[in-house]
Amino acid sequence: QASSNEGDLVLDPFCGCGTAVHAAEKLNRRWIGIDITHLAISLIEKRLRDAFGPSCEFDVHGTPKDLASAFDLAKRDKYQFQYWAVSLVNANPSQDKKKGPDGGLDGVKYFYDIRGEAKKIVISVKGGENLKADDLRAINHVRETQNAEIGLLISLAKPTKTMRAEALKAGIYHGGPDGKRQYPKLQLLTIEGLLDGTERAEHPDFVPDVNFKKPKKEKRSRQKKIFDEE
Repeated sequence: QASSNEGDLVLDPFCGCGTAVHAAEKLNRRWIGIDITHLAISLIEKRLRDAFGPSCEFDVHGTPKDLASAFDLAKRDKYQFQYWAVSLVNANPSQDKKKGPDGGLDGVKYFYDIRGEAKKIVISVKGGENLKADDLRAINHVRETQNAEIGLLISLAKPTKTMRAEALKAGIYHGGPDGKRQYPKLQLLTIEGLLDGTERAEHPDFVPDVNFKKPKKEKRSRQKKIFDEE
């Protein structure tokens, strides 16, 4: 409000958590936000949609939109690929994630059970062109050691029928609104399926999201005049 007027274009070239673009959207400015990390961009997308709803329209450039661009990102920067892939299931990257061995844990997500208790989902991302049985065993080991109810393995490569059959042996989690719905404890998801909407993480999600602190619902404001016109 101090340095722009309605309809002006606001640029934040290091937009981080999105405070400036949020304010610009609320105050009827046009805006461009730039950040180097896919983690920041995915968080800002969620922030704007939670705050302004479907009426908030914006374009995102530089994130993968198809399988070819996903492969390209994985080859250029596997860590940014992991951040982006974790965002496809609306999860957080694992805490204190640093470059180097991650023990098979790339992301974490939570949900409430019917008793109101928070339960954990662990996520592993594989960006290679081949998927191995050891990758499946690794995420199941993480699920067990982390006391998580569900493990998600997100991959560029398609799992074999044998791997899918092996995943079912991990068992079923019973939950949902009535406590009786069934969710595989070990789920194999592909980037292609998540992008085209044919696959999704299966878990109870009938309660408010516990993974992100949501901003309050916003109504766009009209700027008041700073000085009265003579």
